[in-house]
Amino acid sequence: MIKKCMQQVRKTAPLVHNITNYVTVNDVANILLACGGSPIMSDEAEDVEDITSICGGLNINIGTLHKTSIEGMFKAGRKANVLGHPVLLDPVGAGASALRTNTALRLLKEIQLTAIRGNMSEIRTLANGSGTTKGVDADIADIVKEENLEEAVAFVKKFADETKTIIAVTGAIDLVSDGKQCYVIRNGRPEMGKVTGTGCQLSGMMTAYLTANPENHLEAAAAAVCAMGLAGEIGFGYMCKGDGNATYRSRIIDAVYNMTGEELERGAKYEVL
Repeated sequence: MIKKCMQQVRKTAPLVHNITNYVTVNDVANILLACGGSPIMSDEAEDVEDITSICGGLNINIGTLHKTSIEGMFKAGRKANVLGHPVLLDPVGAGASALRTNTALRLLKEIQLTAIRGNMSEIRTLANGSGTTKGVDADIADIVKEENLEEAVAFVKKFADETKTIIAVTGAIDLVSDGKQCYVIRNGRPEMGKVTGTGCQLSGMMTAYLTANPENHLEAAAAAVCAMGLAGEIGFGYMCKGDGNATYRSRIIDAVYNMTGEELERGAKYEVL
């Protein structure tokens, strides 16, 4: 199924509307092109409904909020709901400020979300209604490890069931659940944390996977997480003396571009609980 989900993206070339942050907007566009999708970026309130109407999926990222973009998020989200398009929320930095937290909570309440992708601190903030994060990074107490894996899986399953939304928690160990099953994924490299925007890129790519696989949203979300983590592994393998995080960023995008379904099937490291 992981292989098929990837192949569907290449086959259907889904057009994804991204309301994303200006720190990583170019990288999100490039990762979508690399995985076989197509990106459109627009957060202007007067523009977003038309843009969402011609796309297949919507990716909402709250990383760099301003009043106009917030209005655009809700307009685009409501339009996507009317059209039956998948909507993904990336609650970047939820818990770090009142504006971010309240915006994310309102989106969760007012928009029918297909998936939410974030680190554990961000997801706990949404579940609890408040919280703290270290900027856009997870609080150390929230990092998913082997020692707290059982507890983390139970939490993610419960929140997914309550919200009727696929919850994807990414970190050293990734968790993707629809409330019934939970994919525990161990792909990736710690060095990916030194590249700004790998999470934002994954959210864009995951939206493409969800759009291309309407009957298999859980598997599609898990496949996207596996593909991004595997790209981190492959890209790191090509690093040379003198290379740094700027080169690594490009290596990851190149790895996504060149990855085949067979390669993903072989390299995906996951179990389903």
